[in-house]
Parts: sequence; structure tokens; C-alpha cells
Amino acid sequence: MPWQTSVSFRLASGLNAIPLPASKHFTGVCQLFDQIMIFNKASTNSSESPLVAQPAAVVAPVTVPHYLESTYWWAYTHPNAVRVFERQWLVNLILWGNFSRLRDLALEEMGTVINGDVLQVACVYGNFTEKLVGRLGPQAHLNVIDVAPVQITNLHAKLGQQKQVTVLQQDSSALTFEDASHDAVVVFFLLHEQPAEVRRKTIAEAMRVTKPGGKIVFVDYHRPKALNPFRYIMVPILTTLEPFAMDLWNGQISDWLPTDCQDLKMDKQTYFGGLYQKVVITR
Repeated sequence: MPWQTSVSFRLASGLNAIPLPASKHFTGVCQLFDQIMIFNKASTNSSESPLVAQPAAVVAPVTVPHYLESTYWWAYTHPNAVRVFERQWLVNLILWGNFSRLRDLALEEMGTVINGDVLQVACVYGNFTEKLVGRLGPQAHLNVIDVAPVQITNLHAKLGQQKQVTVLQQDSSALTFEDASHDAVVVFFLLHEQPAEVRRKTIAEAMRVTKPGGKIVFVDYHRPKALNPFRYIMVPILTTLEPFAMDLWNGQISDWLPTDCQDLKMDKQTYFGGLYQKVVITR
């Protein structure tokens, strides 16, 4: 997800003007960055990293989008990416210490106990999905989709056997679920990684598969307030390593809503001086 890029940019470009507290964790980031820089990009073909067979897995023949392979191979589609970024302390550091807070804000929108059918759009580094599973009621079921086989394999490794969870390889912009098939949908730090036309389709698909009265929860980057120093720190990071992020930064999630969803109830909150946003839409 997005968090990887901010730390990587600092290390790659030597922006010593962006201070981070000295710690063994930061030293670990430097070491991890050294690992990722020796990745062989040519080996990102998903056929070289077969999925681990799990009873809960349902894998469809979906092609990884070119924009994802060409832009985020080092973070999501390369087999070694998981070995670098699947560390709780690291994803929290990359979100400037806000991962747990933003995770809990998203999950709280779905309830202390979550019932019904829930969809998580895209896998997430860190313990987001584990915490979501921990809130599922006895009759609830979670579907998690991701387009990258490496991420699906990683999620199986994190969750193990889970009767209430199904993991599927799907493209977020072309879901195969039926209309109004889920009681809640959560999209956590995905939209800024997608080109505008893909983002629009992803949002439309999330709206389509949500039942009337259900919630769609988006958490992502947001343009900070003028006095927030991260407004100026994040611009070079996003423009350099997140080529699709600035139009989301300069716009609103509502800008990409389908025409028939423009009048739905929507609640927007911002956090950390406006750097992050949570948008909740009730279908």
C-alpha cells in the first residue's frame, strides 16, 4: 500500500531535511531498503510465485494491471516485497505513527461486532485484516480481494485457516460480485495508487456491491492544512513515487462517485492535520 513510498523516498533521495527519530527501527528501514534495491524486476511475473493452496482461497484468472506492475512492482507484486514491508512497526512508521489509529477509525465505522457480509478491497500490510476478522460476528463473512497473487499468498500466511474469510483474486475496478451483495465495504489506502479512470471504476464497483443502507468506508491520503509541515514534506514524496496520488490530493473522493450516488449520505473527517481522510458513504 501507500505507506512504503514515503520512507523509501527519503532513503533513496537522501532528504536529510526530513527528520526521523533515531531508533533501531529506523536503522531497520535502511537495511530493508538495501534489500529491496537488489530485487530483480524481471522476476515479478506471477507465474514464478504460485499461490499457496488453501481451502479458503478462490483464485480467478485475473491479469495484474500494467500500471501496478510498472509503478509498484517493488512494493506489491515482486515476491520479495512482502519480506520487506510486512512488518507492523514499518507500516506504522511510514504512516508517521498513524496506522493503528486510522485502522481503528475504519473498523469502528463497521461496528464493535460486525455482522453480515463484508468486503475488503485490496490486501493491506500490517494487521488490518486480522483486526477486522477479530470483529466478525458468528454469522458474518469477510471477502478480501486483491489483484496481485503475491498479496493473496501473504494474506493466507497471516490469517491461516479462517472459515469466515474468503480470499479472491479480483480487480477492484471489475468485481465479480453481484449487485448489493455486501453489507459493508472498506477501501484502505488504495485509491491514491490508482490512475483516475481506474479509481473511478473502483469506487463505482464498491458502491455497486453494497446493499441499500450499507456503508462504504474509504481511508486514504488528503491534502493537509497549509500550516501542516507534512503538506510540504509529502508533495515531493507523492509526486516522485506515487504518480497517481496528486489528483486525489487535489480533489475529493466525491469527485469520482457515480452520477447516481451523488446525493447519498456522506461523512468526511480528516486527521493528522488533514494529511489523512476517512470518508463514509451510506448506500
